[in-house]
Amino acid sequence: MIEDLGDKFLDRVYTKKEIEYCENSKEMKYQHYAARFAAKEAIFKAISDLINNKFSISWKDIEILNDNKGRPYANISISSINKIEIDISLSHIKEYAIAVAVVKI
Repeated sequence: MIEDLGDKFLDRVYTKKEIEYCENSKEMKYQHYAARFAAKEAIFKAISDLINNKFSISWKDIEILNDNKGRPYANISISSINKIEIDISLSHIKEYAIAVAVVKI
């Protein structure tokens, strides 16, 4: 999708911080994008029962960042979601990316 749609796709799905992180990953940037996409999907599926209108959420409402030790975490800006804890795990190799999200309500 990135090669086909370029910035149009990136700006629709990823925040500026996510794009900056992935672009700085040089030869692994596509794997980092894919892992974040998978994490957003996993989180959305894990919290979908808590959301009043799932069509009101954008991809950018879920932001995947890394702490200073490199551990991924999620920032969620969805007003109908009150304090929840989310643990995520990302993994990727050359052709595959996966993510797991555990939500504590």
